[in-house]
Amino acid sequence: MVKQTPAPLLIVLSAPSGAGKTTLTKQLLVSGRDITRVITCTTRAPRPGEQDGVDYYFYDRVRFEKAREADLFLEHAKVFGQSYGTLKSEVLEKLRANKDVILTIDVQGAESIRACAAKDPELKRALVTVFLAPTSLAVLEQRLTKRGADSPEAIQKRLSMSRQEIAHWRSFDYVLISTSIEEDFRRMQSIIDAEKMR
Repeated sequence: MVKQTPAPLLIVLSAPSGAGKTTLTKQLLVSGRDITRVITCTTRAPRPGEQDGVDYYFYDRVRFEKAREADLFLEHAKVFGQSYGTLKSEVLEKLRANKDVILTIDVQGAESIRACAAKDPELKRALVTVFLAPTSLAVLEQRLTKRGADSPEAIQKRLSMSRQEIAHWRSFDYVLISTSIEEDFRRMQSIIDAEKMR
């Protein structure tokens, strides 16, 4: 029997702020699986130590706008006055190199990617969407407070946004209720394994 290589996956992971998507993504990237991330474009200035083409592609506003108008982005969004976008070419290049790609984006970005994939058979075949949800908003509030990165007002604003994001869970292929870092990672690996067997 000929062993067939499973097709690469485009894994889109969305979650409210503080739910653990960054931690989960980092674990997947160092897990030994052939998963890679995509370098995204941004109009914000580089932070100390960040490198163009390594951390982000740093675009000025004019270049970003031209790329958006040319429909080069799979998804793009404005966050706190700065633009961010995922280049289609970056994603397709990695998928064609038989690498699984993980994108950690908000629910609007996931919706844009679903819409793109509906028109592109290569993306449609690869796409798997996962929503990482907190067990409750109270738990999410505790996590955001413990993080110590935001003021109480900013936390309330994030929680309000989280309520709106959680309402979109039905549009995802999988919903992962976050319990612990270890359990979230184990279940995410199970999702990837299941998709590889399809």
